Amino acid sequence: MQAYIPIFIMIGVGLFLGVVFLILQRYLGPHRPNPEKLSTYESGMPPVRTARERFSVKYYMVAMLFILFDIEVIFLYPWAVNFRALGLFGYVEMILFIFILLIGYLYILKKGALQWD
Repeated sequence: MQAYIPIFIMIGVGLFLGVVFLILQRYLGPHRPNPEKLSTYESGMPPVRTARERFSVKYYMVAMLFILFDIEVIFLYPWAVNFRALGLFGYVEMILFIFILLIGYLYILKKGALQWD
């Protein structure tokens, strides 16, 4: 438990400073609201519709698939770093892992999860 005390102190100081700076900016920072500052910014153009619009479920599907495959790619980095040390066993394991990912990707394509029709 003694080894974790510096970590707890660092977390405590970080949280304390974060809260202090949030409070200070509220009281010391400029606060001059006007209609231009309170309007919605949309690439320098006036907004066409309300921001509270529903998104297609397809958008969420693509976002979830991106996160899934992005996380899977993270598993490739340690393998690439230790490629020589792992030898043939590590190579076969990663080929099997990539093959399983490929099967999942082909299943997604077959089900039409990436089509916007």
